Amino acid sequence: MKLHEYQSKRLFAQYGVAIPQGEVATTPDEARAIAEKLGRRVVVKSQVLVGGRGKAGGVKLANSPDEAYEVASRILGRTSRA
Repeated sequence: MKLHEYQSKRLFAQYGVAIPQGEVATTPDEARAIAEKLGRRVVVKSQVLVGGRGKAGGVKLANSPDEAYEVASRILGRTSRA
């Protein structure tokens, strides 16, 4: 069975496993709103069923809601490692 990270976190939470706070964003505006709500540095991650997403640019730190928006704008909708 293959699960995205956000799906695995939800499953773990159902069974009482501690998980970091986070939400799924499907637009850069949603990423900004989530970062504002969390109120601290966030990690914007692509949700893909392959290894190496960090090396491919699919995992980025954002120090502010505006930076989360910019990072999400670059990550969302990518279809390859290019």
